[in-house]
Amino acid sequence: MKGSIQKKGKIYYAVIALNDKRKWFRGGPAKKDAQKELNEKLGELEARTYKELPKITFEQFTEIWVRDYAEISLKPSTKNLFKDTLERLLLPAFSNTQINDIATGHLQAYVSGRSKTVKPNTVRNELTVIKLIFKHAQRWGYIKHNPTLNIERPKIEKSEIEVLSPEEFEKLLEKSEKPYRVAFLTVFLTGTRAGELWGLQWGDIDWNSRQIHVKRSLWNHQFQKPKTKNAIRKIDMTERLVKELKAWKLACPVNEHDLVFPSPEGFPTMHTNVMKRFFYPALRRAGLRQVSFHSLRHSNASFRIHVGQNIKYIQSQLGHASINMTMDVYGHLFNDLDFNRRQVELLESVRKPLEKPTELQYATL
Repeated sequence: MKGSIQKKGKIYYAVIALNDKRKWFRGGPAKKDAQKELNEKLGELEARTYKELPKITFEQFTEIWVRDYAEISLKPSTKNLFKDTLERLLLPAFSNTQINDIATGHLQAYVSGRSKTVKPNTVRNELTVIKLIFKHAQRWGYIKHNPTLNIERPKIEKSEIEVLSPEEFEKLLEKSEKPYRVAFLTVFLTGTRAGELWGLQWGDIDWNSRQIHVKRSLWNHQFQKPKTKNAIRKIDMTERLVKELKAWKLACPVNEHDLVFPSPEGFPTMHTNVMKRFFYPALRRAGLRQVSFHSLRHSNASFRIHVGQNIKYIQSQLGHASINMTMDVYGHLFNDLDFNRRQVELLESVRKPLEKPTELQYATL
């Protein structure tokens, strides 16, 4: 069986006669793309493994994808973000195109165009949606090759994380209003994420073991499972936090979900409202620079590192999926001169392995 290569516009196609009809298979902008497609199709026909792919547009496939994947497998907040990206950006760009005709070049052009108008992080988030769509299109037999595998993602310059010093945080706490003062302290002393903080219920606090059990998060009035299995964890509390939480429990507004930090009216807390009405004003009253709420979590991680906590313990307390993630975000803090000096002091404090401890020394080990 023979085939040929034909050009339409700027695209080369592989053409093969099948059942007295000519079948056109998209190659690409270069003739070698069509030759590769032709060789592959002829090989499949000879091996009798050739299978025609369904004719379906990008829009038609995404309707199936939303129904059979997004609606079932994604958290409500993630699903809403993905559907917004799809409806606002991807459908206008690709809706009527056959999904099997969308090549890496088309998607790379989309990424390059978006990179000129929005931040790299935004483009990478959109690319996450694109990759998921085409991964399932290949898995479900709608396309043969995944065109997203070789897309170049925009590079992100790593920004320095912002932290508040203990002195700065005490100033913030002093100027914070009662409804959320203890909430800010909780993040600072535990490193919880915002959603985990607002989803915390009084039943999640074990006063005997002095631990907070992170079991859920709250975002836009919706309770969700934490982002990863590692995010479901137990965080150790300091004595100060235990005392502050016990005092706050007596003043906490009565609320339907028994939330530790509800709104002053007893409803689930809206994070954006807390930022605008309580967190940023407290920073201004304290004479501090404006930092993100997430900087309280960064501050907690920073102090854990500076006092020499074990990296595996830090990972578990922060709920990172792996030590690699912890090191990727905070690894540069381990190069701090004061931190390194303390590590040397710890090493010097270790007794010589062959030194036999005295009875008095046993008592202090």
